[in-house]
Amino acid sequence: MTTHQQVKDSTAATEATMRTQQVPVNMYEASGALVVVAPLPAVTSDDVTIELRDNCLRFWAHLRSSGPREYLVNEWEYGGYEREVELPDGYGCEIEASLRNGQLVIRVLKGAADDVVSVKPTN
Repeated sequence: MTTHQQVKDSTAATEATMRTQQVPVNMYEASGALVVVAPLPAVTSDDVTIELRDNCLRFWAHLRSSGPREYLVNEWEYGGYEREVELPDGYGCEIEASLRNGQLVIRVLKGAADDVVSVKPTN
């Protein structure tokens, strides 16, 4: 049986050596906002950080868990996600975000950003 400490140690070792997984996005313009939608399976809103700086939207999630396993096929991990998206001018005064059912939805409101904006998504 695998102990909690073994899972923590395995997760730390995996995160230290893994390459961050690039996340595909869909982006569209809605009333007063740009909307960015991305799949983030197997993480919680506490794992995710969203940041807007100089018209660049960046979001990432740390590796959630990686227990010691002997995979036959291992094509993705439970986290270790990251993506940057360049935004057009005129957006960024505020960010609203939610994470439900493995889907991250970010609304970047119309208006100029004064400073770096950083948020966590709601559930």
